[in-house]
Amino acid sequence: MDGELRPAVVVFGQAGRDLVLPIDELPQPGTSAVVHTHSEVLGGKGANQAVSFARLGIRVALVAVLGDDRAGDEALARARADGIDVSCVVRRADTVTGLIVEILDREHRWRYFEDLPEAVQLTQTDVEAAGDLLVRADAAVIQLQQPAAACLAAATMARKAGCRVVLDGAPQPDHRRALLENAHVLRADGHEAELLTGRRIRGVQDAVRAADELLANGPEVVALAVEGKGNLVACPQGHVFYPLDDAQTVDTTGAGDAFVAALTTALVLGEAPREAGRWAVAASALTVEHVGGRPRMTAETLRARLAAAPDPGRFSTEGTKK
Repeated sequence: MDGELRPAVVVFGQAGRDLVLPIDELPQPGTSAVVHTHSEVLGGKGANQAVSFARLGIRVALVAVLGDDRAGDEALARARADGIDVSCVVRRADTVTGLIVEILDREHRWRYFEDLPEAVQLTQTDVEAAGDLLVRADAAVIQLQQPAAACLAAATMARKAGCRVVLDGAPQPDHRRALLENAHVLRADGHEAELLTGRRIRGVQDAVRAADELLANGPEVVALAVEGKGNLVACPQGHVFYPLDDAQTVDTTGAGDAFVAALTTALVLGEAPREAGRWAVAASALTVEHVGGRPRMTAETLRARLAAAPDPGRFSTEGTKK
């Protein structure tokens, strides 16, 4: 693969099928409900992020596991059509491709039903086979829902290759310290931040204190969600809080994946953390406005959203010194 065609970002994570079923309300046992429409698409956090990168104009490769069934054939074909490098997507023999069913009610509340057997999780061997991609990449995004040994292998290899290492989620206790030490960027939602720090994240100051603790353990940029309030982005130079905007929320599925992809894209393109946070929040807002986690944003729609977004103000340095 020559330099012009190399991926700028390698995503390590889940790929499979997403089946989205919007209904009015959950039926009582022994009864049924009308599904207004349905869609079955390429999904999983890894695939969603890879699609986001591709739609933002970033060259991207996906490292994930699909089964050797027809669903895996269709998912792989869709990823190729999306412009994703799938050369290191593993087709696991005698394995059924993962499935996530989303039930979305009229109050925009989702429930997931997941069939993600161990066989569709990444192994250390799967990760090591993607080493050539990392040599040619600028950043690696690692979803920490994958087994800890595979995540650590990806982070260690990416760091050694000179990639920006972006962790998404809460590292499992196994290898947690080593993962954080290898990370340049950490993104976590409120629950994940609580798992990482043991702190309740009920407001902005709780998030600031949690971010301080996480910055002291290795990452250079920490992005934390404050549920129902917004997002905090922190680095040694300071922090900035981005309140939730007036997006018309239809479905929050995929919002975090869009956030990570846009944050990473901005950083890869040389933007400062404060501006990268604006990109991430705008991408997330675009995603919650439609049903399902499959991204629809483009570089053009993201720029338009940024142009309309308020400036969150200057970095505050309170509480974020290392």
